[in-house]
Amino acid sequence: MAIGRRRMLIGSAVTAGVVVGCSREDGTAAEEGPVELAKTADVPVGSALVVDDIVLTQQQPGRIQGFSAVCPHAGCAVSKVDGAKVVCPCHGSSFGLDGAVLTGPAREPLRPVAVTVRGDSVVTG
Repeated sequence: MAIGRRRMLIGSAVTAGVVVGCSREDGTAAEEGPVELAKTADVPVGSALVVDDIVLTQQQPGRIQGFSAVCPHAGCAVSKVDGAKVVCPCHGSSFGLDGAVLTGPAREPLRPVAVTVRGDSVVTG
């Protein structure tokens, strides 16, 4: 039996609604809002910290920026910090603390991610 286009789209929309609607283990709705990534003291000045899928950098004291940890070359996760360089382990691309490509094969910079300093914490958004 062939599934019509309309039925497939409706099924996809229902599935997407279920996936998007998040809940906790106790069945209550998950709260949305800023999530703490790190304490500001954990992000070294002149270096970076990789937290899950976000790279936090601090080029100058108090100036923390966020970038996606996904390397734009082949989608691997950058995971190594070497001083003022963030390195992708898959093909050796390296990025500066501003997300710019220092060495390839990547040609595009790391994608910026919005982060905010709130008190002594770095949070999403």
